[in-house]
Amino acid sequence: MTGEVRLIPLRGIPELDEGDDLGAMLVEAAARAGGLDAGDVLVVAQKAVSKVEGRIVHLSDVEPSARARELAGDEDARRMEVILRESRDLVRTRPPLVIAETSHGFVCASAGVDASNATGPDTVVLLPRDPDHSARRLRARIHELTGVDVGVIVSDSFGRAFRRGTTDVALGVSGLAPLRDLRGQRDSAGYELHSTEIAVADELAGAAELVMGKTEGVPAVVVRGVAVAGEGSGADLLMPRERDLFR
Repeated sequence: MTGEVRLIPLRGIPELDEGDDLGAMLVEAAARAGGLDAGDVLVVAQKAVSKVEGRIVHLSDVEPSARARELAGDEDARRMEVILRESRDLVRTRPPLVIAETSHGFVCASAGVDASNATGPDTVVLLPRDPDHSARRLRARIHELTGVDVGVIVSDSFGRAFRRGTTDVALGVSGLAPLRDLRGQRDSAGYELHSTEIAVADELAGAAELVMGKTEGVPAVVVRGVAVAGEGSGADLLMPRERDLFR
């Protein structure tokens, strides 16, 4: 790390549709903000990625099951049906609230199915099928267009056990080490660290959300001044089930 970290919002990106060249749009927005430097980390909102990948569901096309109607309570059972389809396990339910494990292994509210910032009424946005692949593809496209090697994080807002509020976390990662492993190092008092791992990619995603916002129309942020070069994936941040103390 350096002594200073900058967060540069990328503004002026239009509403996105399936098939749009998101990488090119990010490059153009970055050019308006002064360009990209080698070692920058580009944090991109999951919804931007999902929209260009066609991960949109029109609720008019959904027929809810009896289980969806049961869990939905007074809410839209069609949306609950989509949540069930995106889940491989229901961790906790309290209708209409569902905490689910997605096919990716993420544990989150509503399996990541969200109606906010969707493409229109009665539509919901799903998580990318493979956020790490999405991050790798964006990174490659940006390098193709600029010749600059950046890290890419695909981020989304998650709640946390025993804490109020949400913070952004990294779903997909390319071109950086998502974890900083301090095990075996010693602190200032000489104590050897035995289990300390820093979720660097999650920290960068959370920092980027401070300028990205939920209603500001800023789908991406350049984070500059962090030394996180390396390799890894968003999947590296998932807690192995055998170490999960909450289930």
